[in-house]
Amino acid sequence: MSDTRTTQATDPGSAGPPTAPAGTPRLSVTGISKRYGAVRAIRNADMTVQPGTVHALVGENGAGKSTLIKILSGAATADTGRITFDGEAVTIGTTADAIALGIATVYQEPQLFPDLTVAENVFTGREITRRGRVDWSAQNSRVVELLELIGLPARYATVPVSELSIAEQQQVSIAKALVTNAKVLVLDEPSAILTDTEIEVLFGVVRRLAATGVSIIYISHRLDELFVIADEVTVMRDGQTMGTWPIQELTVRRVVELMVGGILDDDPVHRTVPDAPALLVLEDLSCTGEYHDVDVTVRPGEIVTLYGLIGSGAAEIAETIYGMRRATGGRLLLDGRPVAPSSPRAAKKLGIALLPANRKQQGLFGFQSIAFNISAGHLPLLSRFGTWMDRGRERTVARDFIQRLAVKTPHERQPVSAMSGGNAQKVVLARQLVERPRVLVLAEPTQGVDVGAKEEIHKIVRQLADEGTAVLIVTSDLSEAIRVSDRLQVVRAGTTTVEFGPGATQSDVLSAAAGAVDQEEAA
Repeated sequence: MSDTRTTQATDPGSAGPPTAPAGTPRLSVTGISKRYGAVRAIRNADMTVQPGTVHALVGENGAGKSTLIKILSGAATADTGRITFDGEAVTIGTTADAIALGIATVYQEPQLFPDLTVAENVFTGREITRRGRVDWSAQNSRVVELLELIGLPARYATVPVSELSIAEQQQVSIAKALVTNAKVLVLDEPSAILTDTEIEVLFGVVRRLAATGVSIIYISHRLDELFVIADEVTVMRDGQTMGTWPIQELTVRRVVELMVGGILDDDPVHRTVPDAPALLVLEDLSCTGEYHDVDVTVRPGEIVTLYGLIGSGAAEIAETIYGMRRATGGRLLLDGRPVAPSSPRAAKKLGIALLPANRKQQGLFGFQSIAFNISAGHLPLLSRFGTWMDRGRERTVARDFIQRLAVKTPHERQPVSAMSGGNAQKVVLARQLVERPRVLVLAEPTQGVDVGAKEEIHKIVRQLADEGTAVLIVTSDLSEAIRVSDRLQVVRAGTTTVEFGPGATQSDVLSAAAGAVDQEEAA
């Protein structure tokens, strides 16, 4: 590839690189390949993005999307291939190169300083100065312009980021990217942590930016979103681009087929649950300010789902079962005996395990190996004399779970940070299974993973239930709630409301979540 074009604004508020002739693609990659040791992450990838369009990039976890984006953002360098930007061949060797060209990336979780104001966050590392001092007036004026563009009030310029919602923080992250005069904005899973209302706000921002000529590369596992926001879709599979299509030529089913090489069975799997007394019972369980009068039962071998929109209280119920939160009323029974786990360690001793929703912060040691992550918390079981980890046993256990859960990795020594989201989720799940739990609570078990990995995780969950584990899933993913559960309970306004058995429809469950269906109607 040729030398990097280094045109860059000396002032964040100044004009960016010159505009290419009409009809010229904004960004084009051809024959891009990247290898990490023995693993070939991508090979011969091609993608062309036009000015002022929303270009979706989809594929299973491990398909190569993240590697391609790292190359475009300067976090990794391609081994082979060619990149052109506004018609000129370029080399992107560093993140500074990408920013100089006009390529900015906004990640799923806002990377901001909570105690700084919006304006301070936007200009961190790229302050406007005058006579050696920060020009606060110029910065605030520029931020106000950006806030108007993305739909936030001008007064937010001087508000600490900690006072904003997650959706608003994400909009600030977009403003931070735009202050560099970005001509290509990469949005990596921007809707994964947003409510439906917040997603609509996000879409409005995306449309406004595209209307100004900014090209958007939109990455999402929520395939239905593509048909609302995207103009074109590039599909990746096994490190290769399968092609690019106008959105009008695709359906969700066709996108899935291109991603996984076949059609997934959309029908729910109906299971026969053993007729046995409930293993886990929540009886009028309450936690002041979070939820109240929660009633749930789960039998051995049964999969029960608590479906609730974000903020419904469902997540806090899961935390209480695992001892991360204390109930203030009602009872939690295990095998008919009242229990009140005061900590995750106490819950673990009772035979309760939790797969946390936030695997990055609560579930993974990113730079440690798969073996380390699976064995963490199990020193008494895998140690010698209760003190030193038996590395041989650690490796054996890791290899067993890698095979059992079909984790895609060259070996158990691979750092988890180098894995796809779906495979990392399997590693977190494996840790919960080392000391076979009687009750397994899964919080958002497939959040941020692709359709193929989602199906694999659902199969694992069914296998665990078939072996007698009582499974409670807490999810805001409606299709998942319907597809995987034997019984589904809706959580709304902090309490359990309607219960559904097999055959529930999305419209029925959504109506119940919105308060339009009562218990008698559901029955």
